[in-house]
Amino acid sequence: MRGSLRYSSHAWSHATVLAIVIMPLALGLTFGDLAGQGPAANGVNGTDGAEVDVTFSRDVAPILQANCQICHRPGSVGPMSLLTYRDTRRWASRMKDLVSKRLMPPFHLDTGIGIQDIKDDWRLSEEDIETVVAWADAGAPEGDPADMPPPIEWPSEQKWQLEDLIGPPDHVIRSKPFDVPAEGGDTWWRPRVPTGLEEDRWVRAFETRPSFPAGRQVLHHAIPRLLRLDEDGEYQRFQSLSEYAMGKVGELVPGDAGRLLKANDMIEWDAHYYPMGYDVPGDQVELGIWFHEEGYKPEFQQDLRLYPLRGDIALAPGGTAMTQGFMRWDHPVRLDSFQPHGHVHLHAMSIQALYPDGRLELISMVTDFDARWHHSYIYEDDVAPLLPPGTVLVMTGWYDNTAENELTPDPEIWYARGDRTGDEMSHAWLAVTHLTEEGYQRLVEEREKKLATDDDSDDSNDNN
Repeated sequence: MRGSLRYSSHAWSHATVLAIVIMPLALGLTFGDLAGQGPAANGVNGTDGAEVDVTFSRDVAPILQANCQICHRPGSVGPMSLLTYRDTRRWASRMKDLVSKRLMPPFHLDTGIGIQDIKDDWRLSEEDIETVVAWADAGAPEGDPADMPPPIEWPSEQKWQLEDLIGPPDHVIRSKPFDVPAEGGDTWWRPRVPTGLEEDRWVRAFETRPSFPAGRQVLHHAIPRLLRLDEDGEYQRFQSLSEYAMGKVGELVPGDAGRLLKANDMIEWDAHYYPMGYDVPGDQVELGIWFHEEGYKPEFQQDLRLYPLRGDIALAPGGTAMTQGFMRWDHPVRLDSFQPHGHVHLHAMSIQALYPDGRLELISMVTDFDARWHHSYIYEDDVAPLLPPGTVLVMTGWYDNTAENELTPDPEIWYARGDRTGDEMSHAWLAVTHLTEEGYQRLVEEREKKLATDDDSDDSNDNN
């Protein structure tokens, strides 16, 4: 399930699901096992015979179309179809359980803690959750089939996930082809390719995607890194442009910022493959790029970096661990997005801001991280944290190798930090806009003015 119709396909890898977890398509994440569940009642009456106000045709089907069918349809990544009442009714009880726990749609940002205004937020509204729960409690009645909304004609081809939001990409850069074997262990492919640009351009969005359909099964992650010439004429790593992992969409740069691509830059791909039992010849990963209009020069520059969390991830059998990372800038910055990264043992990650005056603020918290779905939580423009010089960003990760972690392959063995699919990792992807002192002060004043205006408007409405 997911919370937007703006994207027309998911292009993730199942390598972690099948290679790390070694379980059947991770049904525990979605709608579980059918054991003990019979068909739900068919009709407008609840299980006690009383009439109910919530039906599939009128109330539940529109929610599924808007949030769930993007994945739960034939040929897509969901393990079952939710297109029709006949498809859906058997899952009513499990749907109620996972929707009420906010495990579906799989959006892991904690509700009610830290910043909640996120761009393209997948989470169901409280009203939608209550509707699904009430429908399941009533025995999953179908209602009048005439109330069904027209079916959506889902595209069969792969589209860029940002395409419905900002159109097709202006430029696409592909990795060199790589033959993924049917058998073997973790493999990394790091070719260098030119950008193909004839002039310098400022970028407003990136999206990295695997090939379809085979590539998304064997690709664990892919990072297009920007290489730029130094004073000696040698190409050096400059920054990461984007990052793909299962469930990831892309990176949107705020309107007052940009990332510069120069005509003579190169791209170094870092593609991590894991064989899945069949050959994938000539696989290529793609980077879609959306430019600002020609002649545009942003006020600020943004970059995307991997910020490491240090500490020992020596997970003993049945053990737990914690890591932390710290970052401080000597100039003001705006934190535009936060994406935790780990493998199957990462349970939670938080980011906090320790301000120069001693205040400690929780910015975001993910308590139930799941490596089968990676999200870059992009903050709405009006709430993205503005951090003055000297602010320390505190990142904390928690790891779980106990039997309560359903994703660990075997809680009776040791796991450690490493790059392989079966190892653990500990870092956060952060998009940061670097501000001038004047720009920082102006943004702070604009927010304070807007907040005061909103408060005056609320007071006026309360008095009417």
